[in-house]
Amino acid sequence: MGWMYYYDYYFLILVVPAMLIALWAQIKVKTTFASQSKRLSSRGLTGAQAAMQVLRYYGINNVHIERVSGDLTDHYDPRTNVIRLSDKVYNSTSIAAIGVACHEAGHAAQHAEGYAPIKIRNAIIPVCNIGSTLGLPLAILGYILSFEPLITIGLLLYALIAVFQLVTLPVEFNASHRALKVINETGVLDDDERAGARKVLSAAAMTYVASLLVSLANLLRFVIRFSGRNRRN
Repeated sequence: MGWMYYYDYYFLILVVPAMLIALWAQIKVKTTFASQSKRLSSRGLTGAQAAMQVLRYYGINNVHIERVSGDLTDHYDPRTNVIRLSDKVYNSTSIAAIGVACHEAGHAAQHAEGYAPIKIRNAIIPVCNIGSTLGLPLAILGYILSFEPLITIGLLLYALIAVFQLVTLPVEFNASHRALKVINETGVLDDDERAGARKVLSAAAMTYVASLLVSLANLLRFVIRFSGRNRRN
């Protein structure tokens, strides 16, 4: 079972490049957020106030906004109808803070309107969790037992990780689109400031694309390895 070593040929040519892209995306989002955090909006709205603007735009009045500790821990919780904004976003008047806060409010708007991709994503979360936990172990067990159907089942379950991340892309892109739409139409930021918010949201979106690439690379690595084993048999 020497092919199972983590640092193998396919890991180097498939997964490492994807991981480097993911690392670049993480660095990009942090540096972009940091640079746009230094620029304060001319209107002086805080992140929390900007998020409230988005909620009002979409006629949402049952969502609350709270502060949460941590760095870039901002998120919308549909179970409690709460937008949680990190310390660097909640009270900040920076362009970065406003962009992130409006993005999270965009998620609240998606839930309020019954946006189809977010319904699909929420529906597949339980089975995707099973896939991420059991997929690869089942495939390896199938290999050990020389039982090809179990290998196939394991790989299909493992593939659900990539499916989830694929469905996540339109959800994240749409939330940013909603945020920028409100920013543009309500004058939350001026023209030059909007470009800064767009940079922050674009950098954040790239992290989701990079995560999908890593998942696909890992999936392809294991598919090639297992299929190679079958050909040898």
